[in-house]
Amino acid sequence: MSRVAFVTGGSRGIGLATARALVDDGHRVVIGSRSKPDDLDPALTWVQCDITDGDSINGAFDEIESQFGPASIVVANAGITRDMLVLRMSEDDFSDVVDANLTGAFRVAKRAIRPMMKNRWGRIVLMSSVVGALGQAGQANYAASKAGLVGLGRSLAREFASRGITVNLIAPGPIETDMLAAAGDATIEAMTAAVPVGRIGRPEEVAAAVSFLTSERAGYITGVTIPVDGGLGMGGGFGG
Repeated sequence: MSRVAFVTGGSRGIGLATARALVDDGHRVVIGSRSKPDDLDPALTWVQCDITDGDSINGAFDEIESQFGPASIVVANAGITRDMLVLRMSEDDFSDVVDANLTGAFRVAKRAIRPMMKNRWGRIVLMSSVVGALGQAGQANYAASKAGLVGLGRSLAREFASRGITVNLIAPGPIETDMLAAAGDATIEAMTAAVPVGRIGRPEEVAAAVSFLTSERAGYITGVTIPVDGGLGMGGGFGG
């Protein structure tokens, strides 16, 4: 069945791969980002969306609803990093990352849920990270935000399961993205060595998990975190 899907942070990396996978699934897919990509895939529709701004999020959903109807599939993928050791990390460095990655996902999910409740069907996927379970030196802010998403997602899952809405999380490991490339060759080599399957993951592999969780077949799965990490976390304490 074709539905309307909205992917935040959908202009590149995991978000773009997810958007394209949902197109392949037959959905009308809208991506949101702060600025319009220069090479927008013609199969996708773009709306301006700043996840740190509630009015911007409301405006994005309003635009989607006016053009296509309510989004019944929402993937909260947008996020930021501001990596540094804690002794050098300012409170703004910490709070800005938490605001974008955790509070931003809360804003998106809250705006998405009411139409889903009305239609008694919805799929929400929050993009966590293996770092949220394992921790990572230099990423206390990022790890805290991604760990917080698990508590948020499970709480939403419990609140809205009776309305036909599922809320799940994906926890990627190291994936071939611009964000990973910025870490440098030495860091990437160290990460690769730590992954049991012996390689970095591809965005399309994360997108495949999102595709399943947003499908009709996944209606009995909610409140879980699925690692897509080549075995790096081995469950990572998130559980099922």
